[in-house]
Amino acid sequence: APGVYQLASLLVELDASDEASRILCADALYQMGCAEEAHKLLSLALSRNPQSSPILARLALLQLKKGFMYDGNQLLKKVIRIGDSSCLLPIMDIFRDEDRALVQRHCHLRALSILK
Repeated sequence: APGVYQLASLLVELDASDEASRILCADALYQMGCAEEAHKLLSLALSRNPQSSPILARLALLQLKKGFMYDGNQLLKKVIRIGDSSCLLPIMDIFRDEDRALVQRHCHLRALSILK
């Protein structure tokens, strides 16, 4: 993760508008346990592209991880409204096991409450 972060940071310096490099940088920060820094980077990227499902989904995880269920739900709803949920499966590969379980449990409970 540190090497990926350094490479992604360099790519962001070369092209500040490159969303993929910002996401890669945020993913590396997350993997290194720097969730707050990842959140800041993703928030900045979201301000440039508010309809980016990959950014919204990552921010949703970070909100759920902090215990901000309402905020996480709102971000997940935006992903669903945009209609591009294809980013969710690859993101699950990036999440740590405990965070993956948190998201799966949260989505399962929300789905059950909607069905009821």
